[in-house]
Amino acid sequence: MIRVFEVRVVDEDGSQLGVMRTADAMRLAQERGLDLVEVAPLASPPVARLLDFGQYKYELTKREKEAKRKQRSITFKEVRIKPKIGIGDFDTKVRRAIEFLEDGDRVKIAVTFRGRELTHPQIGRDLLDKFAEQIKEHGVVERPPLLEGKSMHISVASTHKPKVHEPTPSATAKAHARPSEEGSDEIVTALDTASEAPPAPPAPPRPEPETGSASTGV
Repeated sequence: MIRVFEVRVVDEDGSQLGVMRTADAMRLAQERGLDLVEVAPLASPPVARLLDFGQYKYELTKREKEAKRKQRSITFKEVRIKPKIGIGDFDTKVRRAIEFLEDGDRVKIAVTFRGRELTHPQIGRDLLDKFAEQIKEHGVVERPPLLEGKSMHISVASTHKPKVHEPTPSATAKAHARPSEEGSDEIVTALDTASEAPPAPPAPPRPEPETGSASTGV
């Protein structure tokens, strides 16, 4: 409810109707079958608009859902390599890290040491430097290699914008599902009907045994 004495009124087409008493503005809204909604309460005087409040809420909710769909949070991915990693595996790990960075994610590249490998940390440092050189066009190393426990790692920030993933076909189907009477989403799907096999013919009747005859066991 609008509690101020007067408001600046804007009609449903966006035209200025000027400043008028709130009671008169509410009467005008009722005559037009609309609602009087305060859209700028901090203005002097506050601004109120004539509109269909139900339609306004629907469009507002729709815009909020669309904005959330386009948002994508940046996640932290991890790629692990070993000190004795082969060239092929190393290249595979590099390509995987580039995929993460192209999606806009931050990546942690870690070298895990085992047993006596800890006595040669320079091997891990050289691997991480080589790795950083391979992905420098897609990310920036946030800090130099750091040995923590049995692993040494670097963190890489992406230079790409986070990608907005389009909804999958299943999500699109759910979005277009029509509501059932109970309020739950009902998705209508077409089912393939398989041709049924013809019923088997009935077995022929067994002949009645003759009167007085005796059955013999085998």
